[in-house]
Amino acid sequence: MKGRSLRLRLLLAGAVSTVLALALSGAGLTLLFSRHVEQREEAELAILLDQLAGNLEWNPATATLSLPRPPGDPRFDTPLSGRYWQVEAGGKTLRSRSLWDGVLPMPDDSLADGAIHRHSGKGPSGEDLLILERGITLPRSMGSEKAEIAAAVSLADVQAASRDFAIGLLPYLTLLTLFLTGAAYVQVTVGLSPLRRIRSGLQAIHASPSERLGDDFPAEIQPIASEVDALLAAREDQIGKARARAADLAHGLKTPLQVLAGDVARLRSLGQDAIAGDIESLADGMRRHVDRELARARMAAASSNARANVAAAVAQVSSVVQRTPQGQALTWNIGLPDALQAAIDPDDLSEILGNLIENGSRHACSRITVSAEGSGDTISLMIRDDGPGIEAEKLGQILKRGTRLDETPGGTGLGLAIVQDILNAWAGSLEITSSAGGTCVKVTLLRG
Repeated sequence: MKGRSLRLRLLLAGAVSTVLALALSGAGLTLLFSRHVEQREEAELAILLDQLAGNLEWNPATATLSLPRPPGDPRFDTPLSGRYWQVEAGGKTLRSRSLWDGVLPMPDDSLADGAIHRHSGKGPSGEDLLILERGITLPRSMGSEKAEIAAAVSLADVQAASRDFAIGLLPYLTLLTLFLTGAAYVQVTVGLSPLRRIRSGLQAIHASPSERLGDDFPAEIQPIASEVDALLAAREDQIGKARARAADLAHGLKTPLQVLAGDVARLRSLGQDAIAGDIESLADGMRRHVDRELARARMAAASSNARANVAAAVAQVSSVVQRTPQGQALTWNIGLPDALQAAIDPDDLSEILGNLIENGSRHACSRITVSAEGSGDTISLMIRDDGPGIEAEKLGQILKRGTRLDETPGGTGLGLAIVQDILNAWAGSLEITSSAGGTCVKVTLLRG
């Protein structure tokens, strides 16, 4: 399965989503369990506070409090057991044997009568504690003392219970992950099956252009199949019209142009150079129009599998332009990767480069730079000259969508119009930037 497979992407997305969802669920359940255990511990500590407050007794002889009936849980008699209680009143502290020789760390806060505060702190062995503190005012018969009663439990027990819960939950989450991943695979396989049918239909069309995809597809896929069939029909119609148009132009204009070329030669032999020059100029313009229409016809019938080596095309075109008077006076900087391929017919790429490089050499002062780079599914070809640049208002007209470049007043002529036509046919784009330091023409094409 290839790295760009839609099936693989959907399966990976589903697997990642499933793992994340179950991981979050596991974390959430463990957190809820931990909070539930803490709440249970708090409830037990609150009951313990009530027991401690109810068992306090006053000794009139010594004017002190005592706890003749301490809580019966043996853990309060075991040193450093993780469960502790403490009573402070009248400057005297009563505490569980589990505290050994330590005391509970109580904050210096003001407690209302009967109010319970929750605190955290460190136990006698350095463990984290959950502490509940309650303040009461003893009755007059017990000296009217202010008493602070505290009970604490080690959070290690809570953490151990949460850890055991998470470990017990892990096998079930793993099984659920495998089940949901398998269900996602089945879902993706069934959901993508119409695309396999489209692929088979396109392969049949490639072998026989008269074939069509048809209308036996699900409602979500049928619009795509219908659009493909419509495009195929329109493409066949365009190819037929382009070929007919090319044939008409070839027969209707090529022969008269050849006759005009002969007339130009005869006029020059008679010494009519001015008239011959005018006719020759008009004939050249007509020939360029013919070449443009023939290029359009060729593009209409071009193969979608066409590929062109960018470096070879640039080398071929630039070698011709360098022999012209303008080209011989310039410094040429050409640096392109040898293996860079563009999805375009080689003749169409040469037509693009011929117009752009010729324009660059005509406007450059001393230097032409041609470079290219690939990025993702596209390649970019840059042609820079160090000429005076294009005025801002004219540049805006050139780049304006829908404007025919050859009809723009003060524009760059028919060459750019041909370039734009070719690029449109090959899903490419043209971008022109200009400044006082020169002009850069950027051509973007699909990677071959």
